Amino acid sequence: MKENQIGYFFIVTASIFIVMAGIKSASVIIVPFLLSLFLAIILLPFYSFFTKKGLADSLSLSIVIALFMLLILFVVKLIGSSIHQFNANLDFYTQQLSIYFKALVIGTTNFGITIPVENFSDSINSKQIMSFATKIMQSLGEMFSDGFVVLFTVIFMLVESSLFSKKIKYITKHNATTSHIQQIIIQIKEYMVLKTIMSALTGFIVWIALSLVGTDYPFLWAVIAFLFNFIPNIGSIIAAVPAVLLSLIQLGVLSASIVAAIYVVVNIVIGSILEPRVMGRGLGLSSLVVFLSLLFWGWLLGIVGMLLSIPLTIMIKIILDDYENTRWISVLLGTGDDISDKKGSVYDRKFKLFNGKVLNQRNL
Repeated sequence: MKENQIGYFFIVTASIFIVMAGIKSASVIIVPFLLSLFLAIILLPFYSFFTKKGLADSLSLSIVIALFMLLILFVVKLIGSSIHQFNANLDFYTQQLSIYFKALVIGTTNFGITIPVENFSDSINSKQIMSFATKIMQSLGEMFSDGFVVLFTVIFMLVESSLFSKKIKYITKHNATTSHIQQIIIQIKEYMVLKTIMSALTGFIVWIALSLVGTDYPFLWAVIAFLFNFIPNIGSIIAAVPAVLLSLIQLGVLSASIVAAIYVVVNIVIGSILEPRVMGRGLGLSSLVVFLSLLFWGWLLGIVGMLLSIPLTIMIKIILDDYENTRWISVLLGTGDDISDKKGSVYDRKFKLFNGKVLNQRNL
């Protein structure tokens, strides 16, 4: 029996590595598909809203796609102009950052701390730091290079959404092993929609706050804050780095401190207070899992994998949590906050989704 278990373990491990190798080699196809899938999940509530109002499917689809394209064009135009101006001033920003670095070296020397300037400069190039945002947005541009493929895939996914729901209902009636598929899909959809709303709120607040402070290119930093809000814990820190550095160069230490405080407050209010209330605590990931998933999905799928690392890991966690044999893996991926409470383990009771909605009525 023990030998059979060991053999099974090695077979499963080898299968996982084979699948990962296949995904990495087929990333050219998988990346646009994943992008289309997440966009379709986000746009599906708007499509459903118009169809429930009595509009024809074709008209509802046309309205949703038209609004989405207008939003994309608006964002691309503002980001494009910001990146162009940012690149034009990059040398000036780099020189100013070098001045601050030299002042830091002199200041630490007065306290008896010596920083190896040459080695430190080689390992941290100021120009690389200041071009961080530009590289991100260029990578996003490459990500949307197959824009028509992504757009048409989204359209077909939205068209097939109602038919897919009927298929799932039919399957769940006739197959006991897939009786929880619909609940899993609902959980994934609600997570993605609510997370997108929270990220959009984060980006909007950053945009307004940086505009009031006077930091250049506030919309660019807002878009980066929106994207990196999908990465909990470390995402807000990564998004804050270029904005704080630019504020330091452009406006001085006081303004940079204010910008840093803005990011901290936004992260605490939205990430630690608002999101848990809206989305619930049962879908959280531990900080170690967040970091490792960022590395893993980034290695597997590139920049798209990094941005979608947490949604992808959350999807896997939801699926694992919904089946008794794999629930222990879901517990390991989680924060551990909901393992036990006064009423007992959340994994020993009914599985609850956001705002206490009970989607799974199993008696575990």
